[in-house]
Amino acid sequence: MAEGLRPFRLRGCGNPQKFGVAAGSLRGLLRKGCRLLQVPLAGSRLCLYEDGTELTESYFRALPPQTELVLLGPGESWRGCASDIERFLASFSSQRDAVVEAARQLLSNEQAPRRQKLLADLIHNLSENILAEERGDDEKWFEGLESRFKNKSSYMRYSCESRIRSYMKEVSSFISNVHPTARDAYKGITDLMSDKLKSMKYNGCYFDRREEEAARLCTTEGWFSCQGPFDRADCPCKHSINPYSNRESRILFSTWNLDHVIEKKRAVVPELAEAVKTRDGREVNWEYFYQLLFTVHNLKLVHIACHKKTNHNLSCDKTKIYRQVKQNHKIS
Repeated sequence: MAEGLRPFRLRGCGNPQKFGVAAGSLRGLLRKGCRLLQVPLAGSRLCLYEDGTELTESYFRALPPQTELVLLGPGESWRGCASDIERFLASFSSQRDAVVEAARQLLSNEQAPRRQKLLADLIHNLSENILAEERGDDEKWFEGLESRFKNKSSYMRYSCESRIRSYMKEVSSFISNVHPTARDAYKGITDLMSDKLKSMKYNGCYFDRREEEAARLCTTEGWFSCQGPFDRADCPCKHSINPYSNRESRILFSTWNLDHVIEKKRAVVPELAEAVKTRDGREVNWEYFYQLLFTVHNLKLVHIACHKKTNHNLSCDKTKIYRQVKQNHKIS
């Protein structure tokens, strides 16, 4: 190798194949790269593979040998490793089987434990049967479940219904804490809530990826994202899960919580009991409490690690506890 030449690993923006190229200057490396990859010299430039930093002559001279570089043609851009990941993800829909096979071949010869785990996880995730809905199309997903569940959505609806039913049971059982003179009125309100929940099938649609009502909790093809702790706008860890993908994800999803932002036990139910007791002829706005207790108006889906059981220090809106009774005025 001539004196002053240093070796680099060079690849094109749309091709992962790497070439060894030696040069003593940025301009020289650019010329050789364009000739090798058949890219026009005018408007071309070189950047770091790692983070997309564009090279200058002084930066080039500071690079260690064998640095991996990307040659960008006119109009092309590179955002570092993220560009490769985007291209990789884009290939899943049309080349999933080929990607799985390639990953298996790499895994068979891989010795590094961390890379082995990454490849194994990739193969596992790509082999999931997310789109399958009927029991006969994904028997493994239904292992351990009663035979009455014929498709995934029916079980997920049941799962959500069970959570909402448990909330209704808590609200009803609180009657023992209500002032004796207000218990009949409290029971009247819980009966109204129960009737509405029955008519709404206990809001089981929230976990059904086929229902429009699920849109506020569920994204494309059944993916759920953690909506974050009650005191944050979003989840800091970006937790996400698709319980429709495999049996393990279905089981893990059962540990996620539907968290009441304004707390059910500390705030909503005691406030309802107090409102019934002190109504003094006013009509309790039970539908407001229904919203807080049983709908996504006040429910956030959170990963178990984001479910804070400390006091949220939030209370009901005092202006919504009662509603004005319409009065009929006689015309004389």
